[in-house]
Amino acid sequence: MDQATIKMIENLAYLLASVLFIYGLKGLTHPRTAVRGNLIGSLGMLVAVVAVIGAMAYRGKIHYEWIIAGLAIGSVVGVYLAVKVPMTGMPQMVGLFNGFGGAASFLVAGAELAISAGAASDAPKGSVPAGNMQMLVATAASGLIGSVTLLGSLVAAGKLAEWRFSLGGKQIRLSKSILLPGRHFTNAIVFLVSLLLCYLIVVHPTTTVWYWLLVVVAAVLGVLITLPIGGADMPVVIALLNSYSGLAACATGFVINNNVLIIAGSLVGASGLILTSIMCKAMNRSLANVVFATLGPSSDAPSADDVYEGKIKSTSADEIAMLLDGVQRVVIVPGYGMAVSQAQHAVRDFANLLEDRDVNVEYAIHPVAGRMPGHMNVLLAEADVPYDKLKEMDEINPTLETVDVAIVIGANDVVNPVAKTDPGSPIAGMPIIEVDKCRTVVVIKRSLSPGFAGIPNPLFAMDHTLMFFSDGKKAFTELIAAVKEG
Repeated sequence: MDQATIKMIENLAYLLASVLFIYGLKGLTHPRTAVRGNLIGSLGMLVAVVAVIGAMAYRGKIHYEWIIAGLAIGSVVGVYLAVKVPMTGMPQMVGLFNGFGGAASFLVAGAELAISAGAASDAPKGSVPAGNMQMLVATAASGLIGSVTLLGSLVAAGKLAEWRFSLGGKQIRLSKSILLPGRHFTNAIVFLVSLLLCYLIVVHPTTTVWYWLLVVVAAVLGVLITLPIGGADMPVVIALLNSYSGLAACATGFVINNNVLIIAGSLVGASGLILTSIMCKAMNRSLANVVFATLGPSSDAPSADDVYEGKIKSTSADEIAMLLDGVQRVVIVPGYGMAVSQAQHAVRDFANLLEDRDVNVEYAIHPVAGRMPGHMNVLLAEADVPYDKLKEMDEINPTLETVDVAIVIGANDVVNPVAKTDPGSPIAGMPIIEVDKCRTVVVIKRSLSPGFAGIPNPLFAMDHTLMFFSDGKKAFTELIAAVKEG
């Protein structure tokens, strides 16, 4: 076959892979089709990889030893992480995946720049051959976005894992907002330096040192813009970094003139931005507010003692079992506490027990509950909870007044009524699951500690709220035993 035929077959394979990517994304929009969508997307990637390797092999431009080594190392690491990482570690894994995508993009772009540096060295100083302009601009974009994604994702993963470190004898929790002096001015300077380096890459294509300097400066920028963001905003940050990784891949596609990489990167970038917008809407905050502001209590906010003193009513598993006797409708509101305690299977068993007694049990899902988009959905799906039992916030809120008992497990800010009543609150205007409208509320938490917003929750002190202080999994295990005995 001649080169034109090979190129045509390669492009047809890329077209097929792109169609499979689009159908895969469509499948991921609903829990019932998510697994199938994932498999379709994986098939698309297999088609793309086989097409690339086949075309390169036919042209004699391939080193199988490197491909085999990469497959072996990647497979071992991937299988190990898939087996060992618990579900509570999935948000961190998603963050790392975003970072690895950014790293792969800027490394490929840098390698291509090094290869083309010899050809560009003959061009007059300060000029750029017309045919190379697209590649050089895309290379600079890939280096900037990819490096920001890598280090930003590493910091985000550390926040999700709640890493701690000592600095000057002081313990610092990475999950909290770390506000450096003059951070906005510093970020602006670092960003302008990054843009200057991008310009130098374009006008001096033979000086590859500018590219690697850009990677370093962009990495610093990635750390600086992620450090101030608190753990409560992590679902938005994860979605945004996912978009960045797609944009970096798209730019690299222009660098190596690979159509399927351009399409796949564009799909990831666009879907990540859409998801970011959905997350921001769920928190009633703009993206700029998430990235440049902080979420925390104001100086005039009421203290926990003012809200809780003398008003907290503790309960036990036996009392809750008696409360559930004869009820018709129960809503379970999961939060990060369910993930930490790995209570999803116990929650499912508890719900099945109530349903055997003709109780209607549903799950109210807040879009930003947990540490990543869809975190609660993933956990409950792992426990084989039926999809039709998972109700989105907008769907279930209008019906909560008819709920006999709402059981909140580990959720805090997403059920805090202050969002509706205090315009000065850091979560003011954030849509919440309005469990305060239910007839009785049972909150399962280990303590009265605040959520990531750092403010007390008046729901815990309401007359119709009972506090069950316990680990989530242990609490539901005790509830199951108490309901059976009752």
